[in-house]
Order: sequence, then structure tokens, then C-alpha cells
Amino acid sequence: MDFGVVLQTDPPAWRVVDLAQRAETLGFSHGWTFDSHVLWQEPFVVYSQMLSATNKMMVGPMVTNPGTRDWTVTASLFATLNDMFGNRTVCGIGRGDSALRVIGGKPINLATLGESIAVIKGLAEGREVEYNGTAQHFPWSRDSRLDVWMAAYGPKALHLCGTVADGFILQLADPQIAAWTIAAVRRAAAEAGRDPDDLYICVAAPAYVGSDLGHQRDQCRWFGGMVGNHVADLVGRYGESSDAVPTALTDYIKGREGYDYAEHGRSGAVHTEFVPDAVIDRFCILGDEDNHIDRLRELRDLGVDQFAVYLMHDQKDETLNAYGQRIIPAVNG
Repeated sequence: MDFGVVLQTDPPAWRVVDLAQRAETLGFSHGWTFDSHVLWQEPFVVYSQMLSATNKMMVGPMVTNPGTRDWTVTASLFATLNDMFGNRTVCGIGRGDSALRVIGGKPINLATLGESIAVIKGLAEGREVEYNGTAQHFPWSRDSRLDVWMAAYGPKALHLCGTVADGFILQLADPQIAAWTIAAVRRAAAEAGRDPDDLYICVAAPAYVGSDLGHQRDQCRWFGGMVGNHVADLVGRYGESSDAVPTALTDYIKGREGYDYAEHGRSGAVHTEFVPDAVIDRFCILGDEDNHIDRLRELRDLGVDQFAVYLMHDQKDETLNAYGQRIIPAVNG
């Protein structure tokens, strides 16, 4: 199993670069950041420094979206980084949440997302694509390769992911939901004539190693609120009791009253108090090292290729060290 670390591009940027560098020395293969340019610093600027400070780490957004940048700009950013540092970028992409809603926009529809994936990947890999009725390519791009992994929760998004993406990102670590979503994207891949085993499966969630479970839950409750934004969209589309979406994913947002993007992804966020402890325990990986190892092995057995640690709590260094020194070796030993 591969391991990644997900960071926010809070200033100072050197701290993000330092954490990525330390993560690589501890056995993490991927370095990710949020992409919400108003709430945090512009990630693509930071990526150049992350790539410069590391040797083999793959770097990219978890996740970008097709709405805040022109697709040709996004493709050019990836192709340029690949030209500078070798093919060490990966594009996580989704419909968009905070980056769009903070500036008064809405998540992009799935049809547009699918089109954007083809354009971004094609351009970044040096092929000619059709864009806005014109033929476009990068004459300067040489031998660039870019995998595009799509974040998804609902049935239609999972189907699109399996049909067009190189990988699937599930932003929670509940084995029951992981099994359902992985089966859905693999089924869609098979229906599209693709090899389901070629899809790279990445699960991303907060991980906190320690003994004070109450404190860990409070530090990670924000994640249930963030996932709740996407779940609320699903409930709005499919209803509260639809067979299309498992209740294990939707039931917990009944007490949700709103969301404050000023506290997006922040521990202690008041607007996430509706998230019950049981959901935090399912969506995140908390507790002692044995609990982490057991959950990771369970996810691995479901076909998960990578676990990416959301490192947004007050024990960043301690959790990185525990994973690098003991948890990763135990899972992969």
C-alpha cells in the first residue's frame, strides 16, 4: 500500500514544504494539498518547492476543480512541473466545493467535469484536444504524463469516475462505504470496456495516533462537516431514503444546519458540532497504532492502493513519525 500526506497551504509555505520533505523520508510516496485559493495560498506555487525539496514524491491537489482555472491553464501548470521535475505530478479533481462556493459559485456539473478531465489530461500529455471549438496543444511539452484521479461519492459521479478517470479518490475511511464505492467505479470501468484493475484506488481521511480518543475526535470532527457538504448535495439529488446511496453515508447529516467556509478544514469548527462521534470513528482513523494498522489492512484487502493522511490537527509531527516509523512498515511488512 502507498501512503500520502494531505496538507493545507497555510502560510508560511516553507512549513508545507518541510512537512512534505519529512514525509518522504518517512516513506510517504505522495504529497497532496487542498486547492482553495482564497482560503489558503495558491498551491501550484507551493508544488514547485515541494518537488524541488523531494526526490521521488508525487505531488498534486486533493482536489482541484474545473471552475476556478481555465482548463488549459491547469494543464499547462502540470505539464510545466513535469518538464521541470520529471513526471512527478498527479491531478486529483472533483466538482468543487470550497474553492467555488467561497467566490459565489456552485460545484461543476458532471458532464463538464468529464469534459475537463479529457482536456486537462490530453493537453498535459502533449496531445491535441478540442477546446472551445479550437484545436489546442502544447508545442513545448515533451513526454509529460499525468494521471487524473477523480473524487466521488454518489452513483452518477462514481460511474463517471470509472468511465473516464485513471483513479478514484474516496475522502473517508469507512470500510463499508469504501466497499460500495470501489465496487461501483470498477463496475463502471468494466461497462466502459476498461480493465477495472487498472483503476488506482486512493482513500483519504484524517489519521491521528494517540490515546485520548475524545481529544482526537474533537480535532477531526471538521472532516465530517466537510464530507457533509457533498452528502447534502447527494440527499438533495436522491432524497433522504434513496436506495441509490447507502444510509451509512447520508444519515448523519440530519442535524446539519449550515456550513461556515471561514472554518473549512479547521479543527474546532463550531458548525461541525452536529457530527456524531460514531461517524468520526468510521470516517477517520483514530486511536492507538494497532487500530490504525487493523483499519489500513482492512482497506488494503478491499483493493485500496493508497491511504492519504489528512494532517489537519495538533499532532502533525507525531502522527507522521508514528506512520513512518511503525505503522507503514507494519502494514507493508
